Amino acid sequence: MSIITRIKSAMGLEQRSVLGVNGWPVPLSATSVTPDSAQSVAACYAAVALIAEAIGSLPLRLYRQDGDDRKAATEHPLHTVLHRAPNDQQSATEFWEWVVSSMLLTGNAYARVTRGWDGQVRSLDPLVTSNVTIMRKGETIAGYEYTNRDGVRERLLPAEVFHLRHRAGNDPLVGVSPITAARAVIQLAQAEAQHGQSTFDNGTRASGIISMPGRLKPEQRQAIAASWASQYAGGANAGKVPVMEEGSTFTPISLSLADSEWVAARRFSVEEICRIFKVPPVLIGDLSHSTYSNSVAMDMFFAKHTLGRHLSAIEGAINRQLLTPAAARTMYAEFSLEGLLRGSSQERAAFYSSGVNDGWLKRSEVRKLENLPAIDGLDSEPVALSANPRPAPQPYPSKQGA
Repeated sequence: MSIITRIKSAMGLEQRSVLGVNGWPVPLSATSVTPDSAQSVAACYAAVALIAEAIGSLPLRLYRQDGDDRKAATEHPLHTVLHRAPNDQQSATEFWEWVVSSMLLTGNAYARVTRGWDGQVRSLDPLVTSNVTIMRKGETIAGYEYTNRDGVRERLLPAEVFHLRHRAGNDPLVGVSPITAARAVIQLAQAEAQHGQSTFDNGTRASGIISMPGRLKPEQRQAIAASWASQYAGGANAGKVPVMEEGSTFTPISLSLADSEWVAARRFSVEEICRIFKVPPVLIGDLSHSTYSNSVAMDMFFAKHTLGRHLSAIEGAINRQLLTPAAARTMYAEFSLEGLLRGSSQERAAFYSSGVNDGWLKRSEVRKLENLPAIDGLDSEPVALSANPRPAPQPYPSKQGA
Protein backbone atom coordinates (compact mmCIF):
# COMPACT_ATOMS: atom_id res chain seq x y z
CA MET A 1 0.00 0.00 0.00
CA SER A 2 1.44 3.39 -1.01
CA ILE A 3 1.81 6.42 1.30
CA ILE A 4 -0.91 8.31 -0.57
CA THR A 5 -3.29 5.38 -0.24
CA ARG A 6 -2.63 5.16 3.51
CA ILE A 7 -3.25 8.89 3.97
CA LYS A 8 -6.53 8.68 2.03
CA SER A 9 -7.59 5.70 4.11
CA ALA A 10 -6.82 7.49 7.38
CA MET A 11 -8.83 10.52 6.26
CA GLY A 12 -11.77 8.41 5.13
CA LEU A 13 -11.03 9.05 1.46
CA GLU A 14 -10.14 5.51 0.51
CA GLN A 15 -10.77 4.95 -3.21
CA ARG A 16 -12.99 2.01 -4.16
CA SER A 17 -11.65 -0.34 -6.77
CA VAL A 18 -13.58 -0.70 -10.00
CA LEU A 19 -12.08 -4.11 -10.69
CA GLY A 20 -13.99 -7.25 -9.81
CA VAL A 21 -12.97 -10.89 -9.73
CA ASN A 22 -9.76 -11.54 -11.64
CA GLY A 23 -9.55 -7.94 -12.82
CA TRP A 24 -12.88 -7.81 -14.67
CA PRO A 25 -14.29 -4.24 -14.59
CA VAL A 26 -17.34 -3.90 -12.34
CA PRO A 27 -19.45 -0.71 -12.31
CA LEU A 28 -19.64 0.73 -8.79
CA SER A 29 -23.44 0.91 -9.06
CA ALA A 30 -23.76 -2.76 -9.96
CA THR A 31 -23.06 -4.17 -6.52
CA SER A 32 -26.53 -5.71 -6.11
CA VAL A 33 -26.04 -8.36 -8.79
CA THR A 34 -25.49 -11.77 -7.20
CA PRO A 35 -26.03 -15.32 -8.52
CA ASP A 36 -29.39 -15.40 -6.74
CA SER A 37 -30.57 -11.97 -7.86
CA ALA A 38 -29.40 -12.61 -11.44
CA GLN A 39 -31.75 -15.58 -11.68
CA SER A 40 -34.67 -13.26 -10.98
CA VAL A 41 -34.15 -12.04 -14.55
CA ALA A 42 -36.11 -14.47 -16.69
CA ALA A 43 -33.66 -14.46 -19.60
CA CYS A 44 -30.70 -15.19 -17.31
CA TYR A 45 -32.54 -18.01 -15.55
CA ALA A 46 -33.65 -19.49 -18.88
CA ALA A 47 -30.13 -19.31 -20.38
CA VAL A 48 -28.55 -21.05 -17.39
CA ALA A 49 -31.32 -23.66 -17.27
CA LEU A 50 -31.05 -24.32 -21.01
CA ILE A 51 -27.31 -25.05 -20.88
CA ALA A 52 -27.38 -26.96 -17.57
CA GLU A 53 -30.39 -29.11 -18.44
CA ALA A 54 -29.05 -29.91 -21.89
CA ILE A 55 -25.71 -31.08 -20.48
CA GLY A 56 -27.39 -32.96 -17.64
CA SER A 57 -29.55 -34.90 -20.09
CA LEU A 58 -26.60 -36.08 -22.20
CA PRO A 59 -25.16 -39.54 -21.52
CA LEU A 60 -21.61 -39.38 -20.12
CA ARG A 61 -19.58 -42.54 -20.44
CA LEU A 62 -16.05 -43.72 -19.80
CA TYR A 63 -14.34 -45.37 -22.78
CA ARG A 64 -11.28 -47.57 -23.12
CA GLN A 65 -9.17 -47.29 -26.26
CA ASP A 66 -8.60 -50.71 -27.86
CA GLY A 67 -6.32 -50.21 -30.85
CA ASP A 68 -8.27 -48.28 -33.46
CA ASP A 69 -11.53 -49.16 -31.76
CA ARG A 70 -13.02 -48.27 -28.39
CA LYS A 71 -15.57 -49.72 -26.02
CA ALA A 72 -17.39 -48.50 -22.93
CA ALA A 73 -15.47 -49.28 -19.73
CA THR A 74 -18.60 -50.29 -17.83
CA GLU A 75 -16.61 -52.36 -15.31
CA HIS A 76 -14.60 -49.33 -14.15
CA PRO A 77 -15.88 -47.65 -10.94
CA LEU A 78 -15.66 -44.17 -12.47
CA HIS A 79 -18.06 -45.15 -15.26
CA THR A 80 -20.82 -45.74 -12.71
CA VAL A 81 -20.03 -42.44 -10.97
CA LEU A 82 -20.17 -40.44 -14.19
CA HIS A 83 -23.01 -42.19 -15.96
CA ARG A 84 -25.41 -43.30 -13.24
CA ALA A 85 -24.96 -42.06 -9.66
CA PRO A 86 -22.19 -39.64 -8.61
CA ASN A 87 -23.30 -39.94 -4.97
CA ASP A 88 -26.02 -41.36 -2.73
CA GLN A 89 -28.18 -38.22 -2.97
CA GLN A 90 -28.18 -37.36 -6.68
CA SER A 91 -28.57 -38.96 -10.06
CA ALA A 92 -26.11 -38.16 -12.83
CA THR A 93 -28.60 -35.73 -14.41
CA GLU A 94 -29.16 -33.82 -11.16
CA PHE A 95 -25.45 -33.70 -10.36
CA TRP A 96 -24.30 -32.36 -13.73
CA GLU A 97 -27.16 -29.85 -13.85
CA TRP A 98 -26.01 -28.51 -10.48
CA VAL A 99 -22.33 -28.46 -11.50
CA VAL A 100 -22.97 -26.56 -14.74
CA SER A 101 -25.40 -24.11 -13.08
CA SER A 102 -22.86 -23.35 -10.35
CA MET A 103 -20.13 -22.86 -12.92
CA LEU A 104 -22.24 -20.45 -15.00
CA LEU A 105 -23.51 -18.43 -12.01
CA THR A 106 -20.36 -18.25 -9.89
CA GLY A 107 -17.58 -19.14 -12.34
CA ASN A 108 -16.54 -22.26 -10.40
CA ALA A 109 -18.03 -25.59 -9.31
CA TYR A 110 -16.58 -27.94 -6.70
CA ALA A 111 -17.22 -31.54 -5.67
CA ARG A 112 -15.53 -33.66 -3.01
CA VAL A 113 -13.74 -36.68 -4.50
CA THR A 114 -13.91 -39.93 -2.54
CA ARG A 115 -11.53 -42.67 -3.67
CA GLY A 116 -11.33 -46.36 -2.90
CA TRP A 117 -8.36 -48.44 -1.76
CA ASP A 118 -7.21 -48.72 -5.38
CA GLY A 119 -7.19 -44.96 -5.94
CA GLN A 120 -10.26 -45.04 -8.20
CA VAL A 121 -13.09 -42.54 -7.71
CA ARG A 122 -16.10 -43.92 -5.86
CA SER A 123 -18.25 -40.78 -5.45
CA LEU A 124 -18.50 -37.06 -6.19
CA ASP A 125 -20.31 -34.96 -3.55
CA PRO A 126 -21.14 -31.32 -4.42
CA LEU A 127 -19.61 -28.51 -2.36
CA VAL A 128 -21.38 -25.13 -2.02
CA THR A 129 -19.29 -22.71 -4.05
CA SER A 130 -19.58 -19.78 -1.65
CA ASN A 131 -18.22 -21.95 1.19
CA VAL A 132 -15.03 -22.92 -0.66
CA THR A 133 -11.79 -20.94 -0.33
CA ILE A 134 -8.86 -21.66 -2.65
CA MET A 135 -5.51 -21.84 -0.88
CA ARG A 136 -2.63 -20.73 -3.08
CA LYS A 137 1.06 -21.45 -3.04
CA GLY A 138 2.64 -19.22 -5.61
CA GLU A 139 1.06 -19.92 -8.98
CA THR A 140 -0.45 -23.27 -7.96
CA ILE A 141 -3.40 -24.44 -5.88
CA ALA A 142 -2.16 -25.98 -2.63
CA GLY A 143 -5.60 -27.03 -1.42
CA TYR A 144 -9.14 -25.97 -0.62
CA GLU A 145 -10.79 -24.91 2.64
CA TYR A 146 -14.46 -25.83 2.93
CA THR A 147 -16.91 -24.64 5.59
CA ASN A 148 -19.91 -26.95 5.93
CA ARG A 149 -23.41 -25.92 7.02
CA ASP A 150 -22.52 -26.49 10.69
CA GLY A 151 -19.66 -24.01 10.46
CA VAL A 152 -16.95 -26.66 10.67
CA ARG A 153 -13.92 -25.95 8.48
CA GLU A 154 -11.86 -28.63 6.84
CA ARG A 155 -8.95 -28.52 4.46
CA LEU A 156 -8.90 -30.69 1.35
CA LEU A 157 -6.01 -31.58 -0.89
CA PRO A 158 -6.23 -30.77 -4.62
CA ALA A 159 -6.71 -34.48 -5.37
CA GLU A 160 -9.76 -34.49 -3.06
CA VAL A 161 -11.66 -31.79 -4.97
CA PHE A 162 -13.09 -31.86 -8.49
CA HIS A 163 -12.81 -28.25 -9.68
CA LEU A 164 -14.60 -27.09 -12.81
CA ARG A 165 -14.02 -23.48 -13.82
CA HIS A 166 -15.60 -21.20 -16.39
CA ARG A 167 -13.51 -19.05 -18.71
CA ALA A 168 -10.68 -17.63 -16.61
CA GLY A 169 -9.80 -13.95 -16.33
CA ASN A 170 -6.49 -12.55 -15.13
CA ASP A 171 -6.13 -15.52 -12.79
CA PRO A 172 -5.99 -18.75 -14.82
CA LEU A 173 -6.79 -20.89 -11.77
CA VAL A 174 -10.12 -19.21 -10.90
CA GLY A 175 -13.12 -19.06 -13.22
CA VAL A 176 -15.22 -15.98 -13.95
CA SER A 177 -18.94 -16.30 -14.54
CA PRO A 178 -20.77 -14.49 -17.36
CA ILE A 179 -22.80 -12.46 -14.86
CA THR A 180 -19.57 -11.24 -13.25
CA ALA A 181 -17.93 -10.37 -16.54
CA ALA A 182 -21.07 -8.53 -17.76
CA ARG A 183 -22.65 -7.47 -14.49
CA ALA A 184 -23.99 -4.19 -15.84
CA VAL A 185 -26.11 -6.08 -18.40
CA ILE A 186 -27.88 -8.02 -15.63
CA GLN A 187 -28.32 -4.89 -13.52
CA LEU A 188 -29.89 -3.02 -16.44
CA ALA A 189 -32.39 -5.84 -16.93
CA GLN A 190 -33.20 -5.75 -13.20
CA ALA A 191 -33.71 -1.98 -13.34
CA GLU A 192 -36.07 -2.33 -16.31
CA ALA A 193 -38.10 -4.97 -14.48
CA GLN A 194 -38.31 -2.77 -11.38
CA HIS A 195 -39.42 0.16 -13.52
CA GLY A 196 -42.22 -1.87 -15.06
CA GLN A 197 -43.34 -3.22 -11.69
CA SER A 198 -43.33 0.27 -10.19
CA THR A 199 -45.30 1.62 -13.15
CA PHE A 200 -48.05 -0.96 -12.78
CA ASP A 201 -48.08 -0.75 -8.98
CA ASN A 202 -48.28 3.03 -8.74
CA GLY A 203 -49.64 4.16 -12.08
CA THR A 204 -53.24 4.91 -13.01
CA ARG A 205 -55.01 4.99 -16.34
CA ALA A 206 -55.71 8.70 -15.87
CA SER A 207 -52.21 9.76 -14.76
CA GLY A 208 -51.49 13.45 -14.81
CA ILE A 209 -51.38 16.63 -12.72
CA ILE A 210 -53.93 17.78 -10.12
CA SER A 211 -54.30 21.59 -10.04
CA MET A 212 -55.92 23.43 -7.11
CA PRO A 213 -56.92 27.10 -6.88
CA GLY A 214 -54.75 29.04 -4.49
CA ARG A 215 -51.83 27.86 -2.39
CA LEU A 216 -52.14 24.65 -0.37
CA LYS A 217 -50.77 24.03 3.07
CA PRO A 218 -48.37 21.06 3.47
CA GLU A 219 -50.95 19.00 5.37
CA GLN A 220 -53.59 19.71 2.66
CA ARG A 221 -51.17 18.63 -0.08
CA GLN A 222 -50.40 15.39 1.75
CA ALA A 223 -54.08 14.65 2.36
CA ILE A 224 -54.97 15.11 -1.32
CA ALA A 225 -52.05 12.94 -2.43
CA ALA A 226 -52.98 10.19 0.03
CA SER A 227 -56.65 10.32 -1.01
CA TRP A 228 -55.76 10.10 -4.69
CA ALA A 229 -53.34 7.23 -4.16
CA SER A 230 -55.84 5.21 -2.12
CA GLN A 231 -58.64 5.57 -4.67
CA TYR A 232 -56.99 5.62 -8.09
CA ALA A 233 -53.41 4.31 -7.88
CA GLY A 234 -52.44 0.69 -8.53
CA GLY A 235 -53.61 -1.94 -10.95
CA ALA A 236 -56.76 -2.75 -8.97
CA ASN A 237 -57.99 0.87 -9.36
CA ALA A 238 -57.12 1.22 -13.03
CA GLY A 239 -59.97 2.67 -15.10
CA LYS A 240 -61.81 4.39 -12.26
CA VAL A 241 -63.24 7.87 -12.99
CA PRO A 242 -61.72 10.48 -10.65
CA VAL A 243 -64.04 12.85 -8.83
CA MET A 244 -62.63 16.37 -8.44
CA GLU A 245 -63.60 18.72 -5.59
CA GLU A 246 -63.53 22.45 -4.79
CA GLY A 247 -62.45 23.75 -8.19
CA SER A 248 -59.60 21.29 -8.66
CA THR A 249 -58.75 20.17 -12.17
CA PHE A 250 -56.93 17.13 -13.51
CA THR A 251 -54.65 17.36 -16.55
CA PRO A 252 -53.81 13.92 -17.94
CA ILE A 253 -50.33 13.14 -19.24
CA SER A 254 -50.25 10.46 -21.90
CA LEU A 255 -46.86 8.76 -21.75
CA SER A 256 -47.20 5.06 -22.43
CA LEU A 257 -44.58 2.38 -21.95
CA ALA A 258 -44.31 2.05 -25.72
CA ASP A 259 -43.65 5.80 -26.05
CA SER A 260 -40.76 5.54 -23.58
CA GLU A 261 -39.27 2.57 -25.47
CA TRP A 262 -39.52 0.43 -22.35
CA VAL A 263 -40.76 -2.60 -24.26
CA ALA A 264 -37.95 -2.33 -26.81
CA ALA A 265 -35.39 -1.97 -24.03
CA ARG A 266 -36.70 -5.11 -22.35
CA ARG A 267 -36.37 -7.05 -25.60
CA PHE A 268 -32.85 -5.75 -26.12
CA SER A 269 -31.87 -6.88 -22.62
CA VAL A 270 -32.93 -10.41 -23.53
CA GLU A 271 -30.65 -10.30 -26.56
CA GLU A 272 -27.76 -8.94 -24.46
CA ILE A 273 -28.10 -11.72 -21.90
CA CYS A 274 -28.19 -14.28 -24.69
CA ARG A 275 -24.93 -12.84 -25.99
CA ILE A 276 -23.06 -13.23 -22.71
CA PHE A 277 -24.20 -16.85 -22.37
CA LYS A 278 -23.80 -17.48 -26.12
CA VAL A 279 -27.36 -18.81 -26.40
CA PRO A 280 -29.65 -18.25 -29.42
CA PRO A 281 -32.65 -16.14 -28.27
CA VAL A 282 -35.13 -18.47 -29.97
CA LEU A 283 -34.13 -21.27 -27.58
CA ILE A 284 -35.18 -19.31 -24.48
CA GLY A 285 -38.54 -18.21 -25.88
CA ASP A 286 -37.70 -15.03 -27.81
CA LEU A 287 -39.46 -15.68 -31.12
CA SER A 288 -39.31 -12.11 -32.45
CA HIS A 289 -36.78 -12.99 -35.17
CA SER A 290 -37.40 -16.71 -35.57
CA THR A 291 -38.47 -18.74 -38.56
CA TYR A 292 -38.57 -22.50 -39.07
CA SER A 293 -35.32 -22.53 -41.03
CA ASN A 294 -33.26 -20.43 -38.65
CA SER A 295 -34.70 -22.27 -35.63
CA VAL A 296 -33.24 -25.53 -36.96
CA ALA A 297 -29.93 -23.77 -37.64
CA MET A 298 -29.92 -22.32 -34.12
CA ASP A 299 -30.26 -25.82 -32.67
CA MET A 300 -27.09 -26.80 -34.49
CA PHE A 301 -25.36 -23.56 -33.40
CA PHE A 302 -26.27 -24.25 -29.77
CA ALA A 303 -24.93 -27.81 -29.89
CA LYS A 304 -21.72 -26.88 -31.68
CA HIS A 305 -20.71 -23.47 -30.34
CA THR A 306 -22.41 -23.23 -26.93
CA LEU A 307 -22.37 -26.77 -25.60
CA GLY A 308 -19.18 -27.73 -27.44
CA ARG A 309 -16.94 -25.61 -25.24
CA HIS A 310 -18.58 -26.68 -21.97
CA LEU A 311 -18.57 -30.38 -22.86
CA SER A 312 -14.92 -30.24 -23.86
CA ALA A 313 -14.02 -28.49 -20.58
CA ILE A 314 -15.89 -31.05 -18.48
CA GLU A 315 -14.34 -33.98 -20.33
CA GLY A 316 -10.87 -32.49 -19.94
CA ALA A 317 -11.39 -31.86 -16.21
CA ILE A 318 -12.55 -35.47 -15.70
CA ASN A 319 -9.62 -36.93 -17.60
CA ARG A 320 -7.12 -34.75 -15.73
CA GLN A 321 -8.53 -34.85 -12.19
CA LEU A 322 -10.46 -38.10 -11.79
CA LEU A 323 -8.44 -40.66 -13.76
CA THR A 324 -5.21 -42.09 -12.38
CA PRO A 325 -2.11 -41.50 -14.54
CA ALA A 326 -2.10 -45.16 -15.58
CA ALA A 327 -5.81 -45.15 -16.51
CA ALA A 328 -5.52 -41.85 -18.38
CA ARG A 329 -3.20 -43.47 -20.93
CA THR A 330 -5.96 -45.69 -22.33
CA MET A 331 -9.25 -44.28 -20.97
CA TYR A 332 -11.22 -41.08 -21.42
CA ALA A 333 -14.68 -39.65 -20.68
CA GLU A 334 -16.96 -38.42 -23.43
CA PHE A 335 -20.49 -37.06 -23.74
CA SER A 336 -22.81 -38.53 -26.35
CA LEU A 337 -24.48 -35.88 -28.52
CA GLU A 338 -26.52 -38.27 -30.68
CA GLY A 339 -29.68 -37.77 -28.63
CA LEU A 340 -29.44 -33.97 -28.80
CA LEU A 341 -28.81 -33.94 -32.56
CA ARG A 342 -31.42 -36.60 -33.25
CA GLY A 343 -33.50 -35.63 -36.29
CA SER A 344 -37.02 -36.57 -37.30
CA SER A 345 -37.91 -40.18 -38.21
CA GLN A 346 -37.88 -39.28 -41.92
CA GLU A 347 -34.42 -37.69 -41.68
CA ARG A 348 -33.03 -40.63 -39.71
CA ALA A 349 -34.48 -43.14 -42.21
CA ALA A 350 -32.81 -41.35 -45.12
CA PHE A 351 -29.52 -41.15 -43.22
CA TYR A 352 -29.55 -44.85 -42.29
CA SER A 353 -30.58 -45.90 -45.79
CA SER A 354 -27.70 -43.96 -47.31
CA GLY A 355 -25.23 -45.48 -44.87
CA VAL A 356 -26.38 -49.06 -45.39
CA ASN A 357 -26.54 -48.78 -49.20
CA ASP A 358 -23.08 -47.18 -49.40
CA GLY A 359 -21.59 -49.83 -47.13
CA TRP A 360 -20.24 -47.69 -44.28
CA LEU A 361 -23.06 -48.61 -41.85
CA LYS A 362 -24.40 -52.04 -40.88
CA ARG A 363 -28.06 -52.75 -40.31
CA SER A 364 -27.26 -54.14 -36.87
CA GLU A 365 -25.63 -50.81 -36.02
CA VAL A 366 -28.78 -49.01 -37.15
CA ARG A 367 -30.90 -51.06 -34.76
CA LYS A 368 -28.43 -50.33 -31.98
CA LEU A 369 -28.61 -46.58 -32.66
CA GLU A 370 -32.41 -46.79 -32.50
CA ASN A 371 -32.30 -48.79 -29.23
CA LEU A 372 -33.88 -51.84 -30.90
CA PRO A 373 -33.04 -55.45 -29.96
CA ALA A 374 -30.43 -57.21 -32.07
CA ILE A 375 -31.45 -59.74 -34.76
CA ASP A 376 -29.09 -62.64 -35.41
CA GLY A 377 -27.77 -62.86 -38.95
CA LEU A 378 -29.21 -59.51 -40.00
CA ASP A 379 -25.94 -58.27 -41.51
CA SER A 380 -25.46 -61.45 -43.57
CA GLU A 381 -28.64 -60.84 -45.60
CA PRO A 382 -28.20 -59.07 -48.96
CA VAL A 383 -28.87 -55.37 -48.97
CA ALA A 384 -31.86 -54.36 -51.08
CA LEU A 385 -31.04 -51.65 -53.57
CA SER A 386 -32.86 -48.35 -53.26
CA ALA A 387 -35.86 -47.75 -55.51
CA ASN A 388 -34.15 -44.57 -56.71
CA PRO A 389 -30.51 -45.56 -57.21
CA ARG A 390 -27.89 -42.87 -57.38
CA PRO A 391 -27.31 -41.88 -61.06
CA ALA A 392 -23.91 -42.56 -62.56
CA PRO A 393 -21.65 -39.50 -62.76
CA GLN A 394 -21.72 -37.73 -66.10
CA PRO A 395 -18.60 -36.32 -67.80
CA TYR A 396 -18.10 -32.62 -67.47
CA PRO A 397 -19.38 -30.86 -70.63
CA SER A 398 -16.61 -29.58 -72.89
CA LYS A 399 -16.79 -26.93 -75.57
CA GLN A 400 -14.67 -29.11 -77.84
CA GLY A 401 -17.45 -31.73 -78.09
CA ALA A 402 -20.13 -29.18 -78.84
